[in-house]
Formats: sequence, structure tokens, C-alpha cells
Amino acid sequence: MKRFFIIAAMLLPLVAGSAVARNASSTAQVVYTGEIAKKINGYNGPTPLNIHVAGGKIVKIEALDNNETPQYFQKAANHIFKQYEGKTVAEALRLTPDAATGATYSSEAIIKNIQMGLQQVKTTKAKSTSKSKKTTKKRRSRR
Repeated sequence: MKRFFIIAAMLLPLVAGSAVARNASSTAQVVYTGEIAKKINGYNGPTPLNIHVAGGKIVKIEALDNNETPQYFQKAANHIFKQYEGKTVAEALRLTPDAATGATYSSEAIIKNIQMGLQQVKTTKAKSTSKSKKTTKKRRSRR
């Protein structure tokens, strides 16, 4: 019996941790900007991003494969991502971020990608909210 409690005590944090991870991921949204911002170019072409949003806040932004000069792109990404992470979508859409000195084209492309991605989040949220309201109205009219 004692052995059972020891094993259960060891496994409890693992089980609880996996439930938290599932709950966090179920409310998280990742926006891929490669399609919605495919015409936005840096110095050497498109600069796609993944924007991670959870609970209405930007959790993380990650750069994906691109043809930018790595040292300039990384400089721009590090500088700009910090300005957005932790902000709500609404705050981030109002933000006028500073570009990284020496990486202007990459900076501008990153900023435009983020803005387009966040507009996608805002639009998706607005559509899901309006659908809910329409459903409610239909239910009321049936009574």
C-alpha cells in the first residue's frame, strides 16, 4: 500500500502538468503569415512568421525560413519581437514599433507581417463572436 502512494505521488505532477498543457494549447492560436502576407518582402523576399496568441495576448513570435541575410534578419527579429510579446492583440495593433538600425527592409517586413497576422486574429475573433450572436437571435425568434 505504501508503495502505491509513493508511485501516485511521483506521477501526480506529471498527470497534472499534462492537463495544464492541454488546456493551454486548446486556447492558444498560431497564425502563420506566409499565406496572408505573401506579398510582403524584406530585402531578399518574403519573411513568414508564426504568431502565437493565447488568452488574447501575444505569447511568442517566431521567424520561419526566409532568404534574408541571417545576421540582419536576426537583429531585426530580436528587436521587434520584444516590442510585441506580452501585449494584447488590440495593444499590438496600435503599436508603432521601432525598426532595427541597419536592418530596415527586414524590420519593415516583420512589422507588416505581424500587423497582418494580428488583423487575421482580430477578424477571426470578430466573426466567431458575431456567429454566436446570430445563433442566439435565431433561438429567440423560434420561441
